[in-house]
Amino acid sequence: MGLLLLRLVLGSTLAAHGAQKLFGWFGGGGLSNTGAHFEKYLGFRPGRVHAFAAGATEFAGGLGIALGFLTPFAAMAVIGVMFVAAMSAHVGKGFFITKGGYEYTLVLAASAAALAFTGPGRLSVDHALGWNLSGPVWGVVSVAFGCIAGACMMAGRHRLQEAEAGDTSPDHAAAGPQARPAEVAGGRDAGLTAKSEHAQRPGR
Repeated sequence: MGLLLLRLVLGSTLAAHGAQKLFGWFGGGGLSNTGAHFEKYLGFRPGRVHAFAAGATEFAGGLGIALGFLTPFAAMAVIGVMFVAAMSAHVGKGFFITKGGYEYTLVLAASAAALAFTGPGRLSVDHALGWNLSGPVWGVVSVAFGCIAGACMMAGRHRLQEAEAGDTSPDHAAAGPQARPAEVAGGRDAGLTAKSEHAQRPGR
């Protein structure tokens, strides 16, 4: 019963966070708003693709934890997405969540890791199917591969940021977030030209 309680709370919380990103449920932003946030504040591009990946991982991993289905793989997914969340948004703000720190992501990841080591308990799909997917090996594999997957995501983000910082070509600068849209720039320049021509004409 203790493992069931832990799984239900942890799994449903994660699945709800995933549903916020994927479907906009529970006051979430959905793919469009979450993707825009990922691009602007976290540096993940394309934002919508990363929002889908994060949301799907949280949703599927959360359901797997709650049901006790393929528990070490569900735990692996949770550890990976929490690793990325901690490193991209929280680790620079200290430990406590009151200051935006990584406390919450650490608790969720550690809880998932604990389930990978202990197993989901008798009240689970894994047990009903006769699958013994728990123990030290499964726990270590879940933690290791979850962290490796998260590190790969962060490495890709860093490479993208370095490439954007190093590209100083005019085409890249024009396509950057600070560049004016061509039609807006053209409209303004045309207006300035018209005003200049009008100023040069003799007064009526």
